[in-house]
Amino acid sequence: MTSTVELTKENFDQMVSENEFVLIDFWASWCGPCRQFAPVYEQAAQDNPDLVFGKVDTEAQPELAAAFDIQSIPTLMIVRDQVAVFAQPGALPGPVLEDLIGQARNLDMDQVRKSIADQQEQAPQEQEQAPQEQAQQEQ
Repeated sequence: MTSTVELTKENFDQMVSENEFVLIDFWASWCGPCRQFAPVYEQAAQDNPDLVFGKVDTEAQPELAAAFDIQSIPTLMIVRDQVAVFAQPGALPGPVLEDLIGQARNLDMDQVRKSIADQQEQAPQEQEQAPQEQAQQEQ
């Protein structure tokens, strides 16, 4: 019996929106490091039954891989409250994955959302400054 969920473009949004904490393993069957990481990921799923552990087969779901700009696999992503709080390529050893799950569990999501809002407020200001600087350079 598997404790991971196969994520597809049909069920991805629903899984992420209906679950507070989702780990996502982007993988492919031909990928050696992915196959090495699979039992570690499966064990973590069994050790954390309160969390959703999803797997995205990048060969079967190229749209999802493209949507998240997955450049190399395996890539692990952690989504809390519909916010990606972690994304990193590479197979992780079990203790590192457990530590990462613990860190993600302990995040203050109100603080994370505030930080994202602050970044989004700064981005338009930077975009407004760029045309002004360009106009000054052209003069």
